[in-house]
Amino acid sequence: MHLSEDIGSRLQEERKRCGMTQAEIAEAIGVVKRTQANYEAGTSDAPAPYLSKVATQFGFDIPYILTGFRTNLAESVLNDVEDCLITQFRSIPEDDQKAIRRILEAMSDDAARHRK
Repeated sequence: MHLSEDIGSRLQEERKRCGMTQAEIAEAIGVVKRTQANYEAGTSDAPAPYLSKVATQFGFDIPYILTGFRTNLAESVLNDVEDCLITQFRSIPEDDQKAIRRILEAMSDDAARHRK
């Protein structure tokens, strides 16, 4: 396997970890599905702006994609469920994010009252 194929394979792994299809990622990032497929197959190299977008919007571990080594921060701070929740949260519209924050704040307040 060539380096581009290794990177593509890890890019695909990160996409699947987030539970997303090639079409969903492509649309969110602003590329066509074929381009996404080429990145994952290693036939085209994903450019830095693309990698920056998938890291920011979906929490892809770019050092892992490029090197094959996971960053320690994500592993030590978030478990897989938390990481997936954050990725999903980042992929929804801002108004929905605000609604979820209000719900979580209410639940947290309620839990704090029960602990007293």
